[in-house]
Amino acid sequence: MFIDKILTAIFGSQNDRDLKALKPILAKVNAKEEWAKSLPAEEFPKQTERFKEELKQGKTLEDILPEAFALVREASWRVKEQRPFDVQIMGAINLNMGRITEMKTGEGKTLVAVIAAYLNSLSGKGVHVVTVNDYLAGRDADTMRPIFSYLGVTVGSVLSDMDNEARKIAYNCDITYGTNNEFGFDYLRDNMVIYKENVVQCKGHNFAVVDEVDSILIDEARTPL
Repeated sequence: MFIDKILTAIFGSQNDRDLKALKPILAKVNAKEEWAKSLPAEEFPKQTERFKEELKQGKTLEDILPEAFALVREASWRVKEQRPFDVQIMGAINLNMGRITEMKTGEGKTLVAVIAAYLNSLSGKGVHVVTVNDYLAGRDADTMRPIFSYLGVTVGSVLSDMDNEARKIAYNCDITYGTNNEFGFDYLRDNMVIYKENVVQCKGHNFAVVDEVDSILIDEARTPL
C-alpha cells in the first residue's frame, strides 16, 4: 500500500495517466476547429464521403479522428447550438478506444455518443447505439438525427413494435439506435432464419456505444439474454 502511494505520487493515478494520453489527441481536434468553421453547409456531407474514401485507401479511424470530430462539433453547433466541450470530445475519444466513459447525468452523454458513432459509421459497417428502453432509443435517434443528416449520415431506430421490414430498414442505416433486448433477440432470430434475405441485422456487428453500461452488462446480465 505504501509503495502504491509513492508510485501514485510520482506517476499519478491510472485515471491521471489516461487523461494525459487523451490530451494530445484533443489538441489535434481543437486545431481543426477553424477549418470546420470555414466550411459551407454543402461541404459537410462531401467531407463525410472524403473520409470514407480515405479509409478505403488505407487510412485508419485514428488518422481521420481529429478532422471528423471537429466536423461533428461544428455540425452540432450549427444544427442545435450545442458545441461539445473538450471533456465531451475526450469522452468520445475514450469510447472510440473501446473503453468505459463515466459521466454524470446532465454532462451530455447523448452528444458524446454521437461523436464516437459518427466516426465509426464512416467504415460503412454500421454502428449500434444501445440504450435501456424504447423511449430513449426513439428519443435519442430523433433528437440527434438533424446533426447526422447535416453530415450526410443516415440514422434509424429499432423499437419493440416494429415488423421485420421496418427493422431491416433501420439496421441498414449508418447508425442504429435500439435497446439491448431488441438487438439481442434480433441477433438470435437472425441465427434461426432459413433464408438469408430474412436476416434483419444486415450490416453485421462492427461497433457499439452502450449507454448505461453498468445496467445493461451487469444488472441485465442476470437474465439469459
